[in-house]
Amino acid sequence: MSHVSTTSRKITGVAVAAAALTGAVLAQATSTQAAAVALPPTHAGFDYQIGGAYTPPAGVKVVTRDHTASPAAGLYNICYVNAFQAQPGAESEWASDLLLRDSAGNVVYDEDWGEALLDISTSAKRQRIADRIGVRIDGCRDKGFQAVEPDNYDSYTRSGNRLTANNAQAFIKLLSTRAHADGLAIAQKNTSELAGNRTANGLDFAVAEECGQYDECGDYTSAFGNNVIVIEYTNTGRTKACSGWGGTLSIVQRDVDVSPAGSGGYVRKTC
Repeated sequence: MSHVSTTSRKITGVAVAAAALTGAVLAQATSTQAAAVALPPTHAGFDYQIGGAYTPPAGVKVVTRDHTASPAAGLYNICYVNAFQAQPGAESEWASDLLLRDSAGNVVYDEDWGEALLDISTSAKRQRIADRIGVRIDGCRDKGFQAVEPDNYDSYTRSGNRLTANNAQAFIKLLSTRAHADGLAIAQKNTSELAGNRTANGLDFAVAEECGQYDECGDYTSAFGNNVIVIEYTNTGRTKACSGWGGTLSIVQRDVDVSPAGSGGYVRKTC
């Protein structure tokens, strides 16, 4: 489980160039597939349950749950998949060469969450990782989810310049193609600096953590319109998001550990 932190904010002052399309045929296929998927309802009651599933509160119409959980009956369900990093302690589940390493051969970690970064620096490695993540996406389809949320799109910003924005976009295209082939919508998770490339990257809607806190919600709506789901982790962030976007976007405040209802630390507030 991972989400945005103050140490993984976008690198300011660095312009990220739009990635080139791999070809007109692929772009047309991706566009056709995307047109067939169902997007989550906008400005709807939302709950973020990646820390553990529980009965959704009254009024919730959209819920995100981990890919290991089952979807909530009768709701629009988004399937969370940690796609760009390994889960904490799960390094051994990946081939050694698919873990990003520094010049000394040490695995590079997202220090905030103790997650090893996956090495998406080459086409061959991206395909091998995408094949494995694709099995999880297929599992989301088989369970009855309507969409997938691949997390840590911004892992390149924590890689010490070992990965690039173009690497990330080349990889997300593989995932969007797989999701659309499965009939699933696919979210852009965070990474506001790449939102303008959402069409080329095959991304259908956005899931933005702390865009109120960091004044980034407009970056997402500029690219995705009202198809943006906002998660805040502070009262300040929620207040700012609700003040600017409460009439148009789906907004929820959760505790930073995304604890299940009934457990210590559980927080859920809305506009």
